[in-house]
Amino acid sequence: MKTLFSTLAAAVTLTALVFAAPAAQASDKSELLHDANATINNLKHDPAFGTARTMLQNARAVYIVPKLVKGGFIFGAEGGDGVLLRRTGHGWSEPKYYSMGSASFGLQAGLEQAELVFIINSDAALAGIEHGNFKLGAGAGLTVVNLSSGAEGGDIVVWTSGSGAYAGLTFNGSVISPDKDMNEAPAGPQADALRKNLASVW
Repeated sequence: MKTLFSTLAAAVTLTALVFAAPAAQASDKSELLHDANATINNLKHDPAFGTARTMLQNARAVYIVPKLVKGGFIFGAEGGDGVLLRRTGHGWSEPKYYSMGSASFGLQAGLEQAELVFIINSDAALAGIEHGNFKLGAGAGLTVVNLSSGAEGGDIVVWTSGSGAYAGLTFNGSVISPDKDMNEAPAGPQADALRKNLASVW
């Protein structure tokens, strides 16, 4: 009898986990979209964006990482979930979900966080990300420039809210990969809010 109850309890637990997983993914997606929307609002109020806005009207896509976390002592790591939206003839596409991560070595201490917006200006850069496991850096044959530096001539222009160690943040070796589970989770109203917000910017 005890074995029967144990088996039934295990089955109930497994069933709960199966049904809970999509709900958790949808919740994570909603939170990510909400944070991405807040990041775009912060970008709009940055003086550096005001000076570069006219140069970015032909952006092919944007990749928004609301919370890139960098931490560790001596050995460090950077990572965060992001949202990619392509420009369409009528505004912006439905968001797709990609994770960004990199490993680094250096005298790093503490934990820092930054918001990032990658403004993708070339078809080659967009195709590289959409094909999966895209690595930023010289080996990709693409130029990545900082928005505050003038934003001219870059396949990808990056805006960051970071400070401290992020003031000199580089992306060489960073990998952008699709998040399969999040891409399969149902979309919510937060996606429409983000698309409308982007439409008000570009």
